[in-house]
Amino acid sequence: MSIDEITLRLPPPKPLRLGEAALFLDLDGTLAPIAARPQDVRPDPRRTRLLEALKAGLDGRLAVVTGRTLADVDRILEGRVTCVAAVHGLVRRDCDGGMHDSGPHPELGRVTQALKEFAVRDSGLIVEEKGPSVALHFRLAREHGGDARTLARRLAAETGLSLQDGDMVEELRTPGPAKGDSIRAFMESPLFAGARPVFVGDDVTDEHGFEAVARLGGVGVLVGPPRKTHASFNLPGVEDVMAWLEAAA
Repeated sequence: MSIDEITLRLPPPKPLRLGEAALFLDLDGTLAPIAARPQDVRPDPRRTRLLEALKAGLDGRLAVVTGRTLADVDRILEGRVTCVAAVHGLVRRDCDGGMHDSGPHPELGRVTQALKEFAVRDSGLIVEEKGPSVALHFRLAREHGGDARTLARRLAAETGLSLQDGDMVEELRTPGPAKGDSIRAFMESPLFAGARPVFVGDDVTDEHGFEAVARLGGVGVLVGPPRKTHASFNLPGVEDVMAWLEAAA
């Protein structure tokens, strides 16, 4: 093990105290294992029961902060979480049901068409339309990953869309709120105010959220292999996240 690897290793989080926490959870790679295709992630009774228990124990201070669309979140979590920041923060549903939607960038249609034309070369390339963003998944066609990243960077430079690098995915999104902005917005609401924010996530797309909770006096929990991060704690995988949350609930 190198010195850098030792430096990057973080301790596991302490037991979660629901009475004082505001809990923010990513979905893929955190509450659900990463799937080869986005549509392959489905509802799970164990996860649904856990979310119900957490929401009760937290007096409602529970939000999901994810790159998924709002419809996907409600499908996978069976509508158990009201407070949701979807599409990396571009769509937010408050705990009273109020909606905030950034809307699509005018160049998004052209970019979507360009990604679809690129995806024709391999059935493993998946274009996911999310309203204010579009994602190109190449987990099932990794040999095209380099070309996918090159194309995404070129399209971002040409159009002004924001480029969101992810785990085997390139996403072009309408400029606007990110995950950390959504967490701050939730924390400013009466329901969350005064609690200590805890954000659990796995991808580089979650770093904006880790940084936000740290500034608010809270902590981030990185899920997966050690790496440079703004998080303070680490859990190895989804099963470890579930066990940690179940111990609290």
